[in-house]
Amino acid sequence: MATRYHLRLPDPALARGPVASLAFHSSSAEGFAEELQAALRSSALFDRWRGLQDDPDGVEPTLGTVDPAAVVTGEQDDLTVRLQATTVLPGEVFKHRLRLLAGSHWELRDVTSA
Repeated sequence: MATRYHLRLPDPALARGPVASLAFHSSSAEGFAEELQAALRSSALFDRWRGLQDDPDGVEPTLGTVDPAAVVTGEQDDLTVRLQATTVLPGEVFKHRLRLLAGSHWELRDVTSA
């Protein structure tokens, strides 16, 4: 069953993960949505992160799960960005990808069934 995550980036300029090569690069709501959607649909972000670990083979493989049908939309709301992601990925995987992209500069506002 798919889950819909309602997110807020209160200060989009700060929404960057701790590793620049893995972090968001966008500055628009649409760009953030596209980058998050790509991170959910493909294992590319996970694979790059795993390659940076001291023991890549020791990384929990379920963190690399993907959802090719994930959909993310974004809208600008005054100075913040609101994202809505619909995916079948487990919450742990979803949040891991978001932390890689945005660090701690995001808020989970609501979670609903899709």
